[in-house]
Amino acid sequence: MNLSPFFQSFFKHLEELRSRLIKSAGAFVLAFCVCYGFIGKLLPVLIAPAGHLVFTAPAEAFAATMTIGTVLALFVSSPYIVYQIWAFVGAALKPSERKFVVFFAPLSLLFFLSGGAFAYFIAVPRAYRFLMSFASPYMIPMVTVKNYLGFLGHMIVAFGVAFELPLVLAFLAKIGIASPEFLRQKRRHAVVAILILAAILAPPDVISMLILALPLLALYEVGIVMVRFFYRPSWPVQKHKTL
Repeated sequence: MNLSPFFQSFFKHLEELRSRLIKSAGAFVLAFCVCYGFIGKLLPVLIAPAGHLVFTAPAEAFAATMTIGTVLALFVSSPYIVYQIWAFVGAALKPSERKFVVFFAPLSLLFFLSGGAFAYFIAVPRAYRFLMSFASPYMIPMVTVKNYLGFLGHMIVAFGVAFELPLVLAFLAKIGIASPEFLRQKRRHAVVAILILAAILAPPDVISMLILALPLLALYEVGIVMVRFFYRPSWPVQKHKTL
């Protein structure tokens, strides 16, 4: 058995992945340099829901500034990064399936930005108020700028990734891999997988995990609805005449 064609194909895809990762990293660094000058104006807006924050180490304020710049650069460079991801995925698809990339790539960017906006305007403020409600005269909150911005950035990116779930399911349906029946049958398994995913993506506390898990469960149901419109069986079932 000659394995050389397999290894040639494998290393070719590996080289392409390396090239696209380098291009994505370059776009991110360029976006960070451009966004750095806007961090000072953006900082009061981000801190507004928390009021005044403190920092307890000399380098903590600098680290918080880098966190803001990283998240902002990620969103600015996301169109190019999403393009690189879909271009890599499209290379592994059949010619008849590559046309779907043109449709799903812009939508994936829209879903990612929608998830980030949902986290910033809805999920994070409510989660922060709930967590701060446990303060008492015996437990006075002194939230540091590093912890708050780390929590904010983590949630924005996590929700951006989570909002891709319906689109991923619709794409799998479009190329004939996932079906509505399959997703409904595996709903209980999906709940476990979603809880594990939320534990990985969310900050390391139960409240944040549940805040992310609940929208993910809803997005899974939305994905099932989308799959009904996009699913095309690869092998149509032949109808047999009854004698």
